[in-house]
Amino acid sequence: MRKIIFLLLVVCFTIRANAQTEPANYHTVADKFKLFYNNNQPDSIYKMFGPEMKAAMTRDQCSGMVVQFRSQLGTIQQASFTSYDPKIPVAIYKADFQNSPLAFSFSLNKDDKMTGLYFRPITEVPTASTQAVQAPATASAIDPSVTESPIVLKTLSGSIHGTLTMPKDVSGKIPVVIIIAGSGPTDRDCNSKPVLYTNAYKMIAEGLGKNGIASVRYDKRMVGESITPNSKESDLRFDDYVDDAIGMINMLNDDQRFSKVIVLGHSEGSLVGMLASHDQPVKAFISISGAAEQADKIVTEQLKSKPQFIQDGFKTFLDSLKKGKTSDNIDPALYFIARPSIQKYLMSWFKYVPTRVIKIVKMPVLIIQGTTDLQVKVAEADKLKKAKSEATLVIIPGMNHVLKEAPEDTDKNLATYNKPDLPLKAELMPAIIDFIKKVN
Repeated sequence: MRKIIFLLLVVCFTIRANAQTEPANYHTVADKFKLFYNNNQPDSIYKMFGPEMKAAMTRDQCSGMVVQFRSQLGTIQQASFTSYDPKIPVAIYKADFQNSPLAFSFSLNKDDKMTGLYFRPITEVPTASTQAVQAPATASAIDPSVTESPIVLKTLSGSIHGTLTMPKDVSGKIPVVIIIAGSGPTDRDCNSKPVLYTNAYKMIAEGLGKNGIASVRYDKRMVGESITPNSKESDLRFDDYVDDAIGMINMLNDDQRFSKVIVLGHSEGSLVGMLASHDQPVKAFISISGAAEQADKIVTEQLKSKPQFIQDGFKTFLDSLKKGKTSDNIDPALYFIARPSIQKYLMSWFKYVPTRVIKIVKMPVLIIQGTTDLQVKVAEADKLKKAKSEATLVIIPGMNHVLKEAPEDTDKNLATYNKPDLPLKAELMPAIIDFIKKVN
């Protein structure tokens, strides 16, 4: 096949699926999808989508996607069940198109509506797949020394839902940390099932609580419980995330239970946190796995592992975007990063240079970076430190992007992205807690 076809609703990672018996509801949905696709009925396919997918793709975009796929791949001759993982859940099928076979995977909600759909070349899929699903915070047992309760921030465009974690025995005012999630549909616990299932933010919250520090972690706009009816991906801007973080900062600063507000941003959340902390009542800022370069440069670097035509296509798209021009005619191979509905978001994100932004952060800063992070390299942390010389820099050997112990080997590293019981890297929490306790 000359071109690799991708359909992602967000940036995704690799997971492994366990072979299981095909569930009847997944069989029915797969058959319907094949029927509607072959009969060129994109409206019927769109009706199969759950609210998460409809928030990310309009009816017209779905129609355009079907037209492009049919013109390039032809119809589906047969869809064969490959595997199913009930823990996630996700089902994987082999689709024999006229022009080339592809693997496709999807998940269903309780109403049997698709919450994610992903196609990829069959040669890249032994028993593995990637999938984009926006999932609410995962319910799991919490440490007995802490308590959790819901917290809601009301905004003009909707409500941001989160979790307040408190030490069970509180005496007087205590610090509170706002945990800002990374890119994509990552929820308050650092999960985006079935792609990402780590519970990393939940573990940070519990670690803080056991040391007398409160925390708030929340679902970003259009993620988990913060999905607003009729919200559209095309309306989202990077600055919306910043505004929501500022709202959280001020709400917690006014709460008399707390002595000081600290902002902790992970990955993309690092830049969000930097911008939100400026000129706000924040006593300290913590960046974990935060990039130093502009996001467009980071994405360009990450795409070097993709075929050359994808790299060239993204460069052409990027040149146009830098001129303020969006494009509706996007090759399906670039949908995962350049689909029309996210182009204005990318434009609003790419304009920021983290090394410049961190210079305006006037409070104490802690920069944490793992050495086996596949997405953000140690060099990025070094650049942030150089831009903010007075910041504290902590490099943690063997810690990857989801804050777990992992080797440099890509497959073994990515395997930790779907192990929620794997503990945080041992050095992480002591570094965070020690820094917070030193902040006046």
